[in-house]
Amino acid sequence: MSNPNPANAASRQDDGKTYLQGVENARFSGDTLSTTDTATTDTGSNNGSIDCATNNKVAPTQAVVSAKTAAPTHFGKLFVFLRWALAVAACLWIALCTSLGPLYRQYEFNPAVATIRAFSWNNAAIFAFTFAVCLLVIIELVRFGRGQLLIPYDFGIRAKYKAWRERRQTRKPVIANKKTGNTDKPDTSSANASPSETFTENDAKLDNRIWLRTRIWRRIRRMASSIRSGAHRGIMFITDKWWKIALILIIGWLWIPITLVAAFGADIRSQFREFSWAWNQWTGLKQPYIGFFSFVPMDIYPTAHYLWPSKPTYLTDQHNIVLTLIYGGAGTISRYFTGANDWGIAVLASGQLLFAAFCLAATANRFFNHPWLKPRRKLIEFLSAPTPKKDRPALALQKADAARFVGPLPRFFILLLFLVCPLVLFSTISLTKSPLFAFAFVWWFGVGYEILCTAKFPAPSYDRIVLHLRKRTFIALVLSTIVMMISAKYALYIILFELIIALIADHKRWKTYLIGILLPVILFQGAVGLAARDGAIINGDPIESHGVQLQQIARVAVLNPSGIPQDARNKLSSIFNLDQMAEAYFQQDADPVKSSGIQTKRVSYRWRTVTKADMKNFNAAWLEIVKANPRISLDALLAKSYGYFDIMDPPYIDMTYYVVYAGNGNFTDWIGNWCADWRKSVTTFVKNWSSKPVLGWLIHGNTYVIITLLLGAAEVILRRWKTLATHLPLLLLMGVMVTSPANNFERHMLPLVFVLGFVLLTFWQDSRTQRTQARLQRAEDSSRTLNKADKPDKHMASSFSDEPNISVTGSHEVAGLES
Repeated sequence: MSNPNPANAASRQDDGKTYLQGVENARFSGDTLSTTDTATTDTGSNNGSIDCATNNKVAPTQAVVSAKTAAPTHFGKLFVFLRWALAVAACLWIALCTSLGPLYRQYEFNPAVATIRAFSWNNAAIFAFTFAVCLLVIIELVRFGRGQLLIPYDFGIRAKYKAWRERRQTRKPVIANKKTGNTDKPDTSSANASPSETFTENDAKLDNRIWLRTRIWRRIRRMASSIRSGAHRGIMFITDKWWKIALILIIGWLWIPITLVAAFGADIRSQFREFSWAWNQWTGLKQPYIGFFSFVPMDIYPTAHYLWPSKPTYLTDQHNIVLTLIYGGAGTISRYFTGANDWGIAVLASGQLLFAAFCLAATANRFFNHPWLKPRRKLIEFLSAPTPKKDRPALALQKADAARFVGPLPRFFILLLFLVCPLVLFSTISLTKSPLFAFAFVWWFGVGYEILCTAKFPAPSYDRIVLHLRKRTFIALVLSTIVMMISAKYALYIILFELIIALIADHKRWKTYLIGILLPVILFQGAVGLAARDGAIINGDPIESHGVQLQQIARVAVLNPSGIPQDARNKLSSIFNLDQMAEAYFQQDADPVKSSGIQTKRVSYRWRTVTKADMKNFNAAWLEIVKANPRISLDALLAKSYGYFDIMDPPYIDMTYYVVYAGNGNFTDWIGNWCADWRKSVTTFVKNWSSKPVLGWLIHGNTYVIITLLLGAAEVILRRWKTLATHLPLLLLMGVMVTSPANNFERHMLPLVFVLGFVLLTFWQDSRTQRTQARLQRAEDSSRTLNKADKPDKHMASSFSDEPNISVTGSHEVAGLES
């Protein structure tokens, strides 16, 4: 249905072109579109709006509804209290971990002091200061998100500054020629001049200096402005496509595979061994299997013998079977053609670098450019053409999303993080499961952002608009889900958790989620389970998931062995050797307690003789020990996890470990000797940087964890539920860190490091939307006050009621107000 009023259609066409021109200028200049320049939406009697940043419905009777217009109910006050209580709990947890850090770091020197019982006034001061800082950060984030002043009371500073500027302006000497009025070089001649207009020689020299200084300063400003404008345009040009971003990352990372080649740890060596033993079995070579004196690759982790099938097999699901087959196959092919593992490792590292560049570039492109929108030519036609009433919600949605293009400054800093941060650089060639999972998670995170942005609430009077998901996005959802499950086992819980949240928040796309997420999970887990049931592979030992419990039992065995109840001791006797467990205890890592390592390790875990029936008593025995020793158990839990939330705690294992390990020539032929001095220089530089008190925090994983937790608390207070739906997996990853075997292990924090820039960008965009709403509400309140004195006539009012209004409160565009 076309617009019957041609004047309105022509006006809407001009507004659409003006709006697109403003969007284009903002993209290439980095400036935000002003409220008055982009208000292109008609106003009418049936008002409604959409908040394209927070995806929340807005009341149909107003363009923008202020939170202060409605009195809060008792339930509303309760929910506000609960939201702030959650934020305070996050601050308390960070403050507790930070204040206990100085105590637990003394365990190796004085175990008696490394306990919460030694909490002193010094620790209390650290606790109070950290809590105050964290709470202040959340308050300022909330105020920024609501469009309020960060400092509510300026104590007259603004007025004093304004007065100072005025006084400074009045003190400036006049540069213009007093006789002729010319602003060029002043005329010092005194002919035909009144006494008040006559300059002395000193005045002339002063004016000459000021004139010259002003000319130079103006030229410098023009040059700086040109350079800045060119830099902005250049950044926007080289980041407007995903392949350009990927090319920038590959060029910036090119020195890593050329000089460092690869980085790896002990895991890939075990995966190579597993595949080699399995290959020998497939080729008919006789090998030992289960025996007291035999030691096969499955005994390294170790995997309990009761999980081994009766038919010999040497492949396990310890590091995920698919990853073991890929890594082991590459090593076998390399040894077949070159006689060494080096070329296979180099190819795997280079392939992971390319995969990392693709994942980061694809996600950055989604956040920077919104590629699911119409091309610019089609968007101009769409915005310029007369729009039927039924298409107006789609028009508002397109205009709001088009206005959310990101300027050059956020693009620059996010790319700078990827090109400079050692956590990112070393992860590109680190052949362990955590970096691969982290890059796949970034890809998956970007797909979730696109899904969120293509499902909006245009207005209460319309049904929810669901834009069709691009085919490439659906394929990316499937592939990223599969790669995540291939790389890490805990990915299963994160994926299923996000699936439930997605079905609740966006139930109209249930087919997309079931086919794109649930179906790959079922197929992958079904295939692995079927292979384990048939004896083709060995399942991973469930003891791997009991890291916290093992540390608690071991700490009690060290500090209070007589405090272990006899019943618990009897139940554990067939599972663990408590004496060996006490000797193997290391509060930073649970691997020694569960007997991980080669033949020389302590046999704390009786993996050779333990049975499935024995493991059923483990939880009951652990609970008895915790009840008998609550303080020591609490110390064990905090000592194993505090480092993830203590910004002053240095990493237990940083990413340089894998670079140094790859330099060991025992496993490779030439990689360890390739640019050995350069490898040492790079790792030394990073370690020195990491050891600096404040600058080192920039490359510590726990810094990114703390910032993400504080941002999440602010989003809860601001009720950005749709955004939180995509950020909740980050909270689940923090739970994975706490339950992981090691404390402050940087590879477990990589997903949060990689996506923090995008989380900050989303928070900034959503906050910009709410600030726009706050300004609109103030303007609307002022207009209502004026309209009471001067009401429009009926003829004018009827001309605005022909069509319903769909106002947009996007990041750059806001609803047009009736003047």
